[in-house]
Amino acid sequence: MLRQWLQTEFARAGSWGPAALYGVYLALGAVRGFTLVPSTTLVLAAVPFVPPGPLLVCTVLGIMLSSTSIYFFSSALRLDERVAKRHPKQVARLTDLINRYEFPIIVGWSFFPLVPTDLICYVCGVLRVRFWTFLLAVTLGEGAICAIYIYGGDQILRWLGWK
Repeated sequence: MLRQWLQTEFARAGSWGPAALYGVYLALGAVRGFTLVPSTTLVLAAVPFVPPGPLLVCTVLGIMLSSTSIYFFSSALRLDERVAKRHPKQVARLTDLINRYEFPIIVGWSFFPLVPTDLICYVCGVLRVRFWTFLLAVTLGEGAICAIYIYGGDQILRWLGWK
């Protein structure tokens, strides 16, 4: 029953045409950060419907757009003031670590699936980490984990005979 339903949904999504599918996915990826929905959710929802190569490109572009937005709007949100009042020691420690090891910390944080990447984007914006360093690190970390999800998910669906 599940298999038939999935096959019907795959066929229906394929009838949209690639441009519409990629456009909707990219738009969702760009605004996703403000809703705090993990990029993994979008990736897993799209794996059955989109070929892996274009899906990875759209995912990375969406992550770059979303991360850039959070970085530049971070000061407007003013969450840093509230967090600094409640957790001054942790904020000081995190600030020191990011100032000393910004690139590997951002890449690692972005790659690690159990922490929200949007949070490191916000922190980097508040701390005014160099924008291009920040964007490259987030793109590498998130891009790597998303590539694993996309290509791994595609292989699992093929193995199950659903793609």
